[in-house]
Amino acid sequence: MRANGCGWRSRRSREAWHLREVLDHRSVDREFGGVRTTHEAIGASSTSIIACEDLGVRVRTILGAAAMVVVAVIGLAGCAAGTASPGSSSYTNLPTSGIPDYQLGGGYTPPAGVTIVERDSTNRPAAGKYSICYVNGFQTQPGDADAWLDDHASAILRDDDGNPVSDPGWPDEMLLDTTTAAARSTITKVLTTSIARCADRGFDAVEFDNLDSWTRSHGALTRAGNLALARALVEVGHEHGLAVGQKNTPQLGASGRKSTGFDFVVAEECVQYQECSAYTKAYGKHVIDIEYSDNIGRSWSSVCADDDRPAMTILRDRDLVTPSHEAYVFEHC
Repeated sequence: MRANGCGWRSRRSREAWHLREVLDHRSVDREFGGVRTTHEAIGASSTSIIACEDLGVRVRTILGAAAMVVVAVIGLAGCAAGTASPGSSSYTNLPTSGIPDYQLGGGYTPPAGVTIVERDSTNRPAAGKYSICYVNGFQTQPGDADAWLDDHASAILRDDDGNPVSDPGWPDEMLLDTTTAAARSTITKVLTTSIARCADRGFDAVEFDNLDSWTRSHGALTRAGNLALARALVEVGHEHGLAVGQKNTPQLGASGRKSTGFDFVVAEECVQYQECSAYTKAYGKHVIDIEYSDNIGRSWSSVCADDDRPAMTILRDRDLVTPSHEAYVFEHC
């Protein structure tokens, strides 16, 4: 899903961008290429004067052993407190049943019966619903182009002449460079601000769009590089107590989940393009599918009767407008 000056629109290649992310350049405590955390060693020393030399040797031996135990315990405690592995924080995964709504075009009171709501990271979660936060993880927003170029130039993919590489279908979006650990670390630091905002505002989960940007990079990016960035973003999401969702990219199959740690998936038009099984085989019932009213080409009742669709399948208008707009569409099975 993506937006332009007039509203939101989707596309078959499934890129998306949200209402402008604020690139807050606050420092973060961790650097990601994997996750690196700095620990300070804590040591202890003691001095004893013992009249009897033999006793002194024994006492010093006991004290030395005790000191090593203390240092070891403190060191292990420090590592346990400072290092988090994927899934080590407490978070609640996407429910396996319910009625979702996809509100990237602007938040509004969910229709009756809706239990899951996705909104942009600049919005607030829907009260009383399982809430998913949308973050664009692999491309830049048009309004943020200057900020990326000025402050994070090394994170932008370049062609042989040094020019930024844009998405072929959307030239106002630059591809982020996932080819090196250094570039991925920079991207992760920038997006950590958005992820933290999602958690601070009370969202339950986050999903990262444009995971498949390598397919539009003219061979400059690789699947492996994008999955490495995804893995780092999943770790950050989990550390902030959020479940983390894959967006589209059915070609990953089960390997995407295994190599990144994604918890669920948000798919667009998997019924229309007969891709739903690629998601359900990997994620079971932790799948949301959004079909679009201008492209479904069949009755909604026939979609709901399709045994291969995910249980949580909804129909939305292409621009994801709010209910006050005449083009608004929302249906669920």
